[in-house]
Amino acid sequence: MNENSPGRKWLALPYLVWMIGFTVIPLALILLFGFTSRSGAFTLSNVLSITEEHHLKALWLSVLLSLTSTLICLVLAFPLSMILRSRKMGSTSFIVFVFILPMWMNFLLRTLAWQTLLEKNGVINGILGALHLKHIAIINTPAAIVLGMVYNFLPFMVLPLYNTMCKIDDSIIEAAQDLGATLGQTLVKIWIPLSVPGMVSGITMVFVPALTTFVISNILGGSKILLIGNVIETEFTKAGNWNLGSGLSIVMLLFILLSMTILARYDKNGEGTAF
Repeated sequence: MNENSPGRKWLALPYLVWMIGFTVIPLALILLFGFTSRSGAFTLSNVLSITEEHHLKALWLSVLLSLTSTLICLVLAFPLSMILRSRKMGSTSFIVFVFILPMWMNFLLRTLAWQTLLEKNGVINGILGALHLKHIAIINTPAAIVLGMVYNFLPFMVLPLYNTMCKIDDSIIEAAQDLGATLGQTLVKIWIPLSVPGMVSGITMVFVPALTTFVISNILGGSKILLIGNVIETEFTKAGNWNLGSGLSIVMLLFILLSMTILARYDKNGEGTAF
């Protein structure tokens, strides 16, 4: 069948129905509620409410924790990706499979597992107590939230980096070594520049969900630390103010669009996202 034949085009119908029903319509509703008041009149107050003190505080805390977790993921993922590449492991290798296996587990269950580990009378403090060591008080703190973000989103940093590094020709590395380049010089001059598409893709894939999450902060922050995701979730589920929640969601959407723009600028060929 020819690629441009009418019969082949009909195969895209289920995808179009899915996109319209679960992407286009929800986004249209968010825009509708975000730019209208409860009476249905047009207003910008819902979007501009992000400038209120408690909303700004939640937003900047979200940005700070998201940037922190993204940086930690990058620092951990870069050497790990280099190690995986150096061992010539294919995408179906057992170690890579084990690494991405937690992603197949329910996100909520993974986060609850960390709550069990970190809580005051949890597994970690139980082991420390048995060893007569001082207990740690990390649960319900920003550190616990960052830990949860890093654990849940680290694979999204490793996979794009690993994919990009696998495309780096060994002869380039060998040529640098033959010319007397040290490990640090090779890292700065070759590894990092050629890994930029994977780095940008990984940063985007970690920063965006970390910025908008509310489950991790609810569970590991004990609902005591409010991120912008928690504020939006509260407006929708508890306050019943869909207009305000949609307005704040539009602000988050702008952050996502900005991230996508940066991704398109530095990863034009999709090298960091093709697995």
